[in-house]
Amino acid sequence: MSFTEPSPTATALLLLGRGSDPSSERGVDCPGELPSPSDPDLVTRAAAAKAALGDRLFILGHHYQRDEVIQFADVTGDSFKLARDAAARPEAKYIVFCGVHFMAESADILTGPEQKVILPDLAAGCSMADMAVLGQVEAAWDRLTELGLAATTVPITYMNSSADIKGFVGRNGGTVCTSSNAERALKWAFERGERVIFLPDQHLGRNTAVLELGLSLDDCVLYDPHKPSGGLTEEQLRDAKMILWRGHCSVHGRFTLDSVREVRERVPGVNVLVHPECRHDVVLAADQVGSTEYIIKAIEAAPAGSKWAIGTELNLVRRLGNAHPDKQIMFLDRTVCYCSTMNRIDLPHLVWALEELVAGRVVNEITVDADTAHHARVALAQMLALP
Repeated sequence: MSFTEPSPTATALLLLGRGSDPSSERGVDCPGELPSPSDPDLVTRAAAAKAALGDRLFILGHHYQRDEVIQFADVTGDSFKLARDAAARPEAKYIVFCGVHFMAESADILTGPEQKVILPDLAAGCSMADMAVLGQVEAAWDRLTELGLAATTVPITYMNSSADIKGFVGRNGGTVCTSSNAERALKWAFERGERVIFLPDQHLGRNTAVLELGLSLDDCVLYDPHKPSGGLTEEQLRDAKMILWRGHCSVHGRFTLDSVREVRERVPGVNVLVHPECRHDVVLAADQVGSTEYIIKAIEAAPAGSKWAIGTELNLVRRLGNAHPDKQIMFLDRTVCYCSTMNRIDLPHLVWALEELVAGRVVNEITVDADTAHHARVALAQMLALP
């Protein structure tokens, strides 16, 4: 099934390094490196502010963050792991989340009411999460209700979604999933209904349904919220096993089959390792597919001298390359680089947020309203209870 970009949205990403550079060599460096912070004292200031806040502060760093930020993180991980880590630190008054908006929302949902969750830059969003807006999803559900299909349809949302969407899923008997447990979530759903509406990442939904559950591509239909009735007929909706939302990750969605073919030609014996947010044909052509944590563990366990082309965000790939100099680690594509919104959390923003806390001022606090948080917790609790 071919991949096409969605219609532009107000929060669509403009990817760094999008232009091609035919002369660039494959590796873990990006043509057009991000500049160093202009203030050489930022590292010292961040360390001083962190020390001043002591145990009142807990800094979370997503794997895709810059090294200059990760160095100050108390824990690193994927979005759900970090939210759970925050919930396990009730003594921390301030949770500074170095990630993107939906991750900070999840942390607020899972932490106590007296804890403050802070996102150093409010512009750090997620294009995938922004591709499923509550009003659009409710309209799709209304259509299924009109057709008498909602009662036999189970909603599942990927962790990479807004609190509003998690709340919708919780209110309608569904669950949240991660890239690690999507197969279990789908099996659970099909024990309870005839079909699944999967939000917001079409690729994770398709790859899991076809490669893990054995469904066919014909069992999957693509719901486009920018078209009347999602661009699908009543018959298509009735016959579908998987109603996939027309959303995707703007980084993972740009890896192509040509990327895989080209690296195999250039680097004999290379192992291609990709994230399941990649397109279906890319996943089929890869040697291994797995979540961010899976990718990290696979490289850690790989023998010295092995060669790896990794299809995920560049900050992580470069960090893995630096951590494992005995292995040849390279980025799967030559031109796609950083997630531009993840990279909005830089050292200047982090220092500003920390120094404001030292001064007794809470900036950029992320809060989720009580009703949405309640239903989102229901959906998250269901995920944790998956068999």
